[in-house]
Amino acid sequence: MIIPSIDISRGQAVQLVEGETLALEAGDPFPLMERFSVAGEVAVIDIDAARAEGQNRDLIAELCRRGRARVGGGIRDLETARQWLDLGAEKIIIGTAATPRFLSSLPRARVIVALDSRDSDVLSHGWRRSTGQRLLDRIAELNGLCDGFLITFVEREGQLQGTDLDRAQQVIAAAGEARVTIAGGISTVEEVAALDRLGADAQVGMALYTGAMDLADAITAPLVSDRADRLWPTVVVDEAGVALGLVWSSQESVRQAVETKRGVYQSRSRGVWVKGETSGAVQELLRVDADCDRDALRFTVRQHGPGFCHTGARTCWGADHGLGRLQRRILAPVQDPASNTQTLLGDPVLLAAKIREEADELAETGDRERVVAEAADLLYFLLVKTAAAGVGLDEIETELDRREKRVTRRPMTAKETR
Repeated sequence: MIIPSIDISRGQAVQLVEGETLALEAGDPFPLMERFSVAGEVAVIDIDAARAEGQNRDLIAELCRRGRARVGGGIRDLETARQWLDLGAEKIIIGTAATPRFLSSLPRARVIVALDSRDSDVLSHGWRRSTGQRLLDRIAELNGLCDGFLITFVEREGQLQGTDLDRAQQVIAAAGEARVTIAGGISTVEEVAALDRLGADAQVGMALYTGAMDLADAITAPLVSDRADRLWPTVVVDEAGVALGLVWSSQESVRQAVETKRGVYQSRSRGVWVKGETSGAVQELLRVDADCDRDALRFTVRQHGPGFCHTGARTCWGADHGLGRLQRRILAPVQDPASNTQTLLGDPVLLAAKIREEADELAETGDRERVVAEAADLLYFLLVKTAAAGVGLDEIETELDRREKRVTRRPMTAKETR
């Protein structure tokens, strides 16, 4: 699959040719993260840190909060590596600091080793120095100590002249079970598809910035279909992963969906259609994923209006349930003004008192049935509190996911009570 890339220098997104010549200034990286994150993980590389010419830490930390980022550039010690893992990087990209001893001190599943090569000679210091090592030898030395390898063919980087598929195949074979990402020169969606068939991802920057490659076409490039109309079944889910319905997608509908960040699909009889265009039940497109067999899609959306189904139900299987449904009821614009929820929303002092009361009751009980009841009470009041602050469940879940990524743990001690 495609891994969009954002290279950052002096606070701006840039693209370099062969790691040296500035070819393009892409400006503010935040709109790029918003645009690219629909494809999944985004590689964010600190060029200044890689060259030991400064750093863009705060900016990249905020990018990690806005999307799923692989962070690289200048990670040469364990403290820096652990900081990025704590800050929510999906994975960290380690370059010349990647030794067996260094890697063994980090969580293997979240480490990618970057090997930048020019004509199979491994480079360092922002692609400026030769290490004297050969690419396949380095892979053999570090295999089994990381989740994957990022291989950049520096002589092709930024030139849009195509990548070296033969050399890529050698690298993939040498890496074994480690997932390989290839960068450098990739300029067509056909190359993205070819690398995916070989078992590798394609990291792309210049082709996306210049418009030589369409992001939606790159997302769908690896897909296959056994249907005469070449459509792909598409499962639509909300932010919590709850299935809303099953639809169909085409190349054109995915293009429109990615371009507009809306739920756009393909009807087998009426052509391309935009969800909510007439009903008002619009969708914000958050992410597009291909399944493991590359013959189906999953659209993750933020559903607005009454629901996804044409009947008005939340899902095509009827009403949903659980915390998501409760939160939507609390946020409903039309409510009985005499309801408990409206009373609590209008009285923050009462709401704070109820949260403390229910938290104490939950903490003090050990009876299983009472734990269920008290936890339900507390969750209700917490959802009213978050609704009052305009905070959604998805934001809380994202924060919890980010905290799970931390490798540095604070001691679990109780704060002194007043």
